[in-house]
Amino acid sequence: MLTVGQVVDFLESFAPSRLAEDWDNVGLLVGSLERRVRKIMTCLTLTERTAGEAVEREAGLVIAHHPLPFRPQRRWTTDTPAGKVLWDLAATRVCVYSPHTAFDSASRGINQLLAEKIGLQDIRPLVPDAETPELGVGRQGTLPAELSLLECAQLVKNVLGIKYARAAGSPQMPIQRLAVGCGAADDLLDAAAAAGCQAFLVGEARFHTCLDAEFRGIGMLMVGHYASERFAVEHLASVLQEQFPQVEVWPADTEDDPIRWM
Repeated sequence: MLTVGQVVDFLESFAPSRLAEDWDNVGLLVGSLERRVRKIMTCLTLTERTAGEAVEREAGLVIAHHPLPFRPQRRWTTDTPAGKVLWDLAATRVCVYSPHTAFDSASRGINQLLAEKIGLQDIRPLVPDAETPELGVGRQGTLPAELSLLECAQLVKNVLGIKYARAAGSPQMPIQRLAVGCGAADDLLDAAAAAGCQAFLVGEARFHTCLDAEFRGIGMLMVGHYASERFAVEHLASVLQEQFPQVEVWPADTEDDPIRWM
């Protein structure tokens, strides 16, 4: 039977932990490498709902993109969301692994997948890795044809299957070179500017980053943290199912975007 350690070994080759940011908490966070598993669930974030699904469907391993715990904790009690989730998972011997920013930056990671999904050409890292320049943080690439920021937003919405996207910049500004950063990647604006990108697609961005982008003449497209990453969690489930056909792998069915337009 498959062990957690075998899955971890594969994930380490698929999204090497050395690619993770220094502040991140990646790897096996809960459980044992020797634990034998018949079922694996992927999700973007461990919540009471997704943890409940893992327990109910008897997953032996959850691969959650966002780490839990993320920061060191002095106590784990059920009167906090993180404490309750981890208590419930540990009680049923469910292991937890997080690839987070290692998966963001991997060769077949979230930013690469997002850039390909949009149809960018000549895709390369926005901030190349020192050891392996073809890997790195974010992505940049060229659209097949010049689009306005408004047309670019419509393309991205269609590709991600969302109804709304936030934007900063003139709707008619011309875009051909685009930077991509999943999640809260607006701290890469300097890199996008240095790469000559006319627009930057992110999950979310701060108000002052949008003002900075406006000053530099760079359009911002913000599709939401969930939309910029959830599709890749579903892709990862498919990759794992192909790699380990002897077990059942699925992306969490109970997960959705906690942010609504009202």
